[in-house]
Amino acid sequence: MGEDTTTLGGIHISPNAVATIAYYAILESYGVVGLAPKNLTDGIVSTITREPSRGITVRYKGEDIDIDVNVIVEYGTRIASVAESVANTVRFHVEKALGLRVNSVNVHVAGLRISDTD
Repeated sequence: MGEDTTTLGGIHISPNAVATIAYYAILESYGVVGLAPKNLTDGIVSTITREPSRGITVRYKGEDIDIDVNVIVEYGTRIASVAESVANTVRFHVEKALGLRVNSVNVHVAGLRISDTD
């Protein structure tokens, strides 16, 4: 998956490119404050670099794309609604950009954050 051959040559789509598309789709979603690192190592790396794909894991399984997202949700919003909205938004944007079918989008809510009221 992520590879296609045409008469002009080959097309290779890296998981990092899919993660970047998903990142910008997540930022558009209502109720999402930010992304959480996947683990401690990614948390340390994300403080050093500003890589958009942190908190997002993309796996190719045959013809299917599986995406895992770790988000931080704003306190006071309906968590289930925000998670469903994130999954739908990510699926739509990735399928629209790549023309490939997304098998699953798993949203993991890693925390809640109270935004500034001032």
